[in-house]
Amino acid sequence: MSILHYFSKDPNKRAKFIFNFIAPLYHKLDKTIEKGFLKTVELLQEEIILNEKSVIDIGTGTGAWGGALLKSGAESAHGVDFSRKMLLKNKTNHPKMTFEYGDAENLENIKDNSFDIVTASFVLHGVKEDRRNKILSEMERISKKYIVINDFIGKTPIFIRFLEFMEKSDYKNFKQNFCNELKTRFINVHKIQSGYGTGLYIGLKSSV
Repeated sequence: MSILHYFSKDPNKRAKFIFNFIAPLYHKLDKTIEKGFLKTVELLQEEIILNEKSVIDIGTGTGAWGGALLKSGAESAHGVDFSRKMLLKNKTNHPKMTFEYGDAENLENIKDNSFDIVTASFVLHGVKEDRRNKILSEMERISKKYIVINDFIGKTPIFIRFLEFMEKSDYKNFKQNFCNELKTRFINVHKIQSGYGTGLYIGLKSSV
């Protein structure tokens, strides 16, 4: 994929270029990232019993978030991502997970009510509200019960703000409005800060 895609007006092309570009670095950091995620999952376990739960991780990247959930008791974890380079080494790093290439805005290969927990980690802040709504609609459709978002909450460290500027993400609006966006689709929505400007947004599917 050409570097010209970084300057594309199409945010999807721009995002694919960025994540394919950084994939080799993220694969090297996978275990370190997963170790940090395990601490966040400890907070999640105070809200949701992971044992015997099936999980799908949307925008799974290297699989670190899904891997942390699996190591913490989830029965199964499946990852979906639109970056083929992100998926390249995932089966080696996370042999107990399953993976597929796919677009978070159109998960047509996945049936309704397929997974107990539908989750995404540091994905939704990267797109504008209209695209977040499309992704959330798909997440709601395939969820049996829970939606769990691991993302930015509170004050964002300066070096992360620089990275988000380069990515042209929507993280500022995300932090301000995301809880209200979730409340239009889910019930019992609340957030839990885990540190370093990150945390969990948790909701329950209203049709449960």
